[in-house]
Amino acid sequence: MGKDKLDLLQGTLDLMVLQTLASMGPLHGFGIARRIEQMGEGDILLNQGTIYAALVRLQQGKWIDAEWGVSDNNRKAKFYKITRRGRRRLEVDTENWERISSIIGRMLDPSKGEA
Repeated sequence: MGKDKLDLLQGTLDLMVLQTLASMGPLHGFGIARRIEQMGEGDILLNQGTIYAALVRLQQGKWIDAEWGVSDNNRKAKFYKITRRGRRRLEVDTENWERISSIIGRMLDPSKGEA
């Protein structure tokens, strides 16, 4: 039996989008979604509505900017890039994610928290 696709926790998609843009540079929405899916090694599947809702939310928060350009297949596409404010948010969210995942790890394996 195959593994089920993972449901993303609230806020994790925003973190993944910001990290993707920080590491890859400007990308269009489809490219961002494919990169996240690639990094998820088949455990994450994003639909267009999910990724574009995140992009709108991040744009409204001024964490990313967008401008129109031409994609590799010669189509008009909106390209997104992380802003300075987005880089600060990425740094804070990454620290928070590392802290919470460490706590969850200790909760799931109490021997990790023992000295």
